[in-house]
Order: sequence, then structure tokens, then C-alpha cells
Amino acid sequence: MATLLLIEDDKETADEITAEFGDHGFTVDWAANGIEGLDKGRSSGADAIIVDRLLPGMDGLTIIEALRREGIRTPVLVLSALGAVDDRVRGLRAGGDDYLTKPFATVELVARVEALLRRPAESRDTMLRVGPLELDLIERSAKRGNRTIDLLPREFRLLEYMMRRKDQMLTRAMLLEEVWNYKFVPQTNLIDVHMGRLRRKVDEPDELPMIHNVRGLGFILRAPA
Repeated sequence: MATLLLIEDDKETADEITAEFGDHGFTVDWAANGIEGLDKGRSSGADAIIVDRLLPGMDGLTIIEALRREGIRTPVLVLSALGAVDDRVRGLRAGGDDYLTKPFATVELVARVEALLRRPAESRDTMLRVGPLELDLIERSAKRGNRTIDLLPREFRLLEYMMRRKDQMLTRAMLLEEVWNYKFVPQTNLIDVHMGRLRRKVDEPDELPMIHNVRGLGFILRAPA
């Protein structure tokens, strides 16, 4: 049975989340403010943490940064009413593993936490690796073997998203929502343009391809066979 630490100051929201996770077999420990949440994050041994972005006593991102400085690598999902791209980026750079904007469906929250728990531990490190491809999240650098890949910020975010979901089919709608923060699917070739540029940088002509276009469906990143 997985244990979950929930740091959320709104009791009604906390009760709803606790009930949903309880139905899915989780044990939930609730902290109603940031200071209590940090104490429990240090000592509870939870399998995953859900933390609200704005909390009394201590901001949610401050909690995450404190835990990461102390070497606590428990996966963290950030909840926030702040849905702008910059806010999401701050949450992830503080050490969060996922970010969900309020309002949200509790069933999606459960699915996201379950996905975090399925990740291998190394995928929560500051270095992502898929075959010969390496992405350093601290230095913001990319390499394929001994070759340095020069990425623009959006290309870096796109590649990071794909590497965290290697071997998974990623639709254009998923990429638009998660990388571009679109809440609808516009009629645009934005994904194809950026993906084309990224593929040319990741897969040079003399290398086995890693980014694959599945016609009519989306894209997959795989290590070379």
C-alpha cells in the first residue's frame, strides 16, 4: 500500500483528495500548512508528496527546495491555481516532478501520482538518459554520445518531456498542453515545425534515429535498436 503526504491548507480540497486516493488503496497523511508539511516531508517516508503552491507558513516551492537540498528525492506533484508557463517552470525547477493546475479532476490527480510512482528512480535525477542521449537539467545541456546538441529553450523542454516518457506515444495534443500550455488544440503545425528541428539536432544523418513520427498519431522517443 503506497503512502502519500498531502500538503494542502483547504480542508474541503484535502478531504476530497484523501477520499479519492483512499479508494485507490493509498494511505494519506495530511498537513494543513507549509511548516507542518516540511516536517512531515522530512520524516514521514511517504512514497509521493502532493503540495499546494500557495500555503500558510511556507510556500510550497520553498518546501520542495528544502527537501531537495537535504537529499530527499521523493517524487512531488505541485498543485496550483497559477497555471502560466512561468509558474509551471518555477515549480519544476524548484524540484517538482509534475504540476497540475486547479481546478482539476481528482481521477487525473491519482493517475499522475501513479505515473510518478512508476518512474524509475533515476528519471527523477538531474540527469536524464535514453540510450546515447543525455540531458543535464542543471547545466541545461544535451549530448548524444560525445556530440553536444545545441538546443533552444523550447527544444530543451520538448526533449525533456519526451525523455521522461521514452517509448510512449505522445500525441500533438499532449505536447501542446504540456510543453506549450495550450488548453485547446489549435489548427497549427507548431508541433511538427519544432519536432522537425529537434529531430535534425538529435538524429544526424549517420546516426540511428531516436525520434520517430507515427503517422496520424504522434511521436515516440526510443533508444536506438
